[in-house]
Amino acid sequence: MWKFIAILALVAASFGLGFYFGQRPVGTLQQTASDLQHSLKDTSRNIIDTTMGIERDLRRRQGLLDAKSLVVQAKSELLDKNLGEAAKQLGEAAETLEKATKGAKQDESILALRTLTGTLQEMRLELSMGKPVSLKKLDEIQREVDRQLNK
Repeated sequence: MWKFIAILALVAASFGLGFYFGQRPVGTLQQTASDLQHSLKDTSRNIIDTTMGIERDLRRRQGLLDAKSLVVQAKSELLDKNLGEAAKQLGEAAETLEKATKGAKQDESILALRTLTGTLQEMRLELSMGKPVSLKKLDEIQREVDRQLNK
C-alpha cells in the first residue's frame, strides 16, 4: 500500500514539474540561470575584495605596531646613550614600515607611512653619523604612528 502511494506521489510530482517547466519558455529558465551565475560572480568578487582589504589593513596595522615598539626601544637606547643600537632600532622600524606599504594601493595613509619611513631613515642616518637627535623628534614620530593606528 505504501509503495503504491509513494509511486503515485512521484508520478504526481513529475507531472507537476513537467507542467510547470512546460508552461515557461526555455529562454526564461536560461536567463534565470545566467542571472544567478552573474550574481554569484559579483558576490564572490565582493567577498574577495573585502578579504584583501582586511588583509592589507591588518598588514599595515601590524607594521605600525612593530614600528612603534622599535621606536620606543630606540628612545630607550638613546636615553642610555647607546647611539649605535638606537640607529639599528630606527633602521628596523623603517624596514618594517616599508614591508607594510609594499604592494599597497596609493592612498593618503600609505603616503603618510612612506613619509614616516623617510623620517625614520633620516634619523637613523643622523644617529649613525654621530649627530645628536632630540627625544622630541622621536616623540613626534611615535605620535604620528599612533595617529596612523587610530585611522
